[in-house]
Amino acid sequence: MNFSVCGIDSSTQSCTLITRDVDTGKFINISRSLHPKIIPNKSEQDPESWWEALLNALQKIEKSSIKALSIDGQGHGSVLLGQDNSVLRPAKLWNNTETGAESDFLINSLGKEQWINRTCIVPVPAFTITKLLWVKKNEPEIFNKIAKVLLPHDYLTYKLTDNYVTDRSEASGTGYFNPATSLWQLDLLNLVDSNFSWESMVPHVAGPDELVGKVTTGASLATGIQKGALLACGCNDNPASALGLGLQETDVCVSLGTSGTIFVPSVTPVYDYTGRVNGNADATGKFLPLVCTLNATKVTNWITSLFRLDYDEASALALSAKPTSNRPILIPFFDGERTPNLPLASGSISGLRTDTSIEEILRSCFEGVLLNILGGLDALQTAGVDTSGRLIVTGGGAMSPAYVQFLADLSGRPVWVTSETNTAAMGACVQAAAVFHSCSVSEIKKAWAPKLTIGAIPRDNQNVDVIKERYLALVKEEELRATSEIT
Repeated sequence: MNFSVCGIDSSTQSCTLITRDVDTGKFINISRSLHPKIIPNKSEQDPESWWEALLNALQKIEKSSIKALSIDGQGHGSVLLGQDNSVLRPAKLWNNTETGAESDFLINSLGKEQWINRTCIVPVPAFTITKLLWVKKNEPEIFNKIAKVLLPHDYLTYKLTDNYVTDRSEASGTGYFNPATSLWQLDLLNLVDSNFSWESMVPHVAGPDELVGKVTTGASLATGIQKGALLACGCNDNPASALGLGLQETDVCVSLGTSGTIFVPSVTPVYDYTGRVNGNADATGKFLPLVCTLNATKVTNWITSLFRLDYDEASALALSAKPTSNRPILIPFFDGERTPNLPLASGSISGLRTDTSIEEILRSCFEGVLLNILGGLDALQTAGVDTSGRLIVTGGGAMSPAYVQFLADLSGRPVWVTSETNTAAMGACVQAAAVFHSCSVSEIKKAWAPKLTIGAIPRDNQNVDVIKERYLALVKEEELRATSEIT
């Protein structure tokens, strides 16, 4: 029997498992189990539902050959455990926007520049520290019972190993970790509560190639995985995709899922004093500066559902729309937005006429999502990040020809694609193989990198400059409206 490794991608929507041959990286099995649906702006899930989804997904694959595992997951969620390790409340997720007031308080307490110097981020509502402050203010009886604060993938690692451990990439989204030094900044948590012993409440931050535990007897009985199977440190889902794609320095990756992200591998930490770029750590010991938006494929899922189309139909109709300069423009801030930081914003379509076609409306939805994400490309470049490499698209949206073609048109660059669709779980497999072979993650990443091909090149006469100018003007209007609601 050939040995295998298992990569687990615990995302907002589902738990996806991939097993690969431990020596060659050849794919063996894939399995998926759905997570509970979330309701913005609350966006909460019970961490036990992630464990149940993992157990369900494991039932569908061969487990006897698995020798090492790694887990990547959605970032920033607040998993709060009590003294008996029970979950105290549902986890507030990355796209929870209820914590706007807490975010404002924290930013004003230190000032944006000091937050960036200390953590390479500004504590917008997405990040864990804002959620802790919200729980203290709104649920003090729960807050006072907290014994451990974990992140989503940390919880599954704990369930398999009984160890409290995270990695640099997940810690980067807490608001109390410095990616440049790889150290917790626990004094920042005193802004939440100065009476807690925070040092005992946060997990160990593992290095990228570190073995963090082994499957326990209890976890083996629950999962069917052999006792003693090795656990890698895991990571956030975006760094996992970077591993799975074999991203090189200066490569730009656009990930189109529930959220939209754009990120670039970097050998140095990034400090963006506008607050738009998160100067995150990656999963190799380096850095992955990133811009994240809340609204991506959920926007196009909405419009396809509204018109009762399947995704292929919607994509084809959008591509058939004429690229007129006065075509409708969509602002995709449907459930509030993270970048720009507008938790009270909403979506809108401008430029509708009595002769506006379904095709034009569909095109506006695909383009609106991408225009917001490409604002992140501008922010990365302004922050000094070298973005001269390949432009690569991944995630569920990468399966849509409309997203791929419009990304090429709007960016003015060729877009590279891969036939592999589960790049985060693929990256988790890379981590698992590294601990099995006692080698570096970077070594396996290079050896197991998938083939990339050009999926689209920019087309002429798409009126891109006019559309971008109109889009930016509409964003400014929405910023004024959303900000005036706060004041």
